[in-house]
Amino acid sequence: MSTRINIQKVNPEAYKAMLGLEKFIESTSLTRAHKELIKIRASQVNGCAFCLDMHTKDARKAGETEQRIYTLSAWRDTNFFTEEEQAILALTEEVTLISNHVKDETYERAVKILGEKYLSEVIMAIITINAWNRIGITTKLMPV
Repeated sequence: MSTRINIQKVNPEAYKAMLGLEKFIESTSLTRAHKELIKIRASQVNGCAFCLDMHTKDARKAGETEQRIYTLSAWRDTNFFTEEEQAILALTEEVTLISNHVKDETYERAVKILGEKYLSEVIMAIITINAWNRIGITTKLMPV
């Protein structure tokens, strides 16, 4: 398999806009662990090999454990994730699978646990990685 198109090269302004979203996410109060869990879980749901490769490496560099990375797709069946992380992961899955809509219960739990400001940052992080996943999958970006 080879990459179909290099958007960064063909349309640098579009790529720059995406980098603007990423820069915003990096400026938020989201913890590094929360950012990486969002990126990995959304990428698992979407099946983006490029993003999974990148963000599992980033998570390990940031101190994430192998055990949590390996069990992330089954997070509901472990006790490895905090209450905040569980709320974030549930929201990540529902926003990623948006055609099923975000349940009121999921949203209300997230806002109760995280607060509105942090929740707004979580939502933006989820949206951003989903956009990156769609670029990676559509253009067939290959992990290196």
